Amino acid sequence: MQATVPDMLDSDGGTVIFTGATTSVRGREGAIGFSAAKFGARGMAESMARELGPEGIHVAHVVIDGGIQPPERTVENPETYLDPDAIADSYWRLVEQDRSAWTLELDLRPHVEEF
Repeated sequence: MQATVPDMLDSDGGTVIFTGATTSVRGREGAIGFSAAKFGARGMAESMARELGPEGIHVAHVVIDGGIQPPERTVENPETYLDPDAIADSYWRLVEQDRSAWTLELDLRPHVEEF
């Protein structure tokens, strides 16, 4: 971020997207280090959004709540996985959002995921 943000500030802005997991929002047993890191990244995204948003830089945090369909591999229940192309489309929509309605946090999960 230290190398990228100055270039964004010197131009027309840009978009920074942090990728999180469910453990970004609530801790998980047996994953103290991972949870702490993901909580930290989420907090950094929110702080950066508050600081850089007025400067024209959109900062968002995306929670990936589920497994991602592996490329070129058949899985038993594909409906339980997120499609990588659908994830990419969601990220691109964040990049293309109008400045009047920026998203700070987006949760992506398969329709069958229990949450």
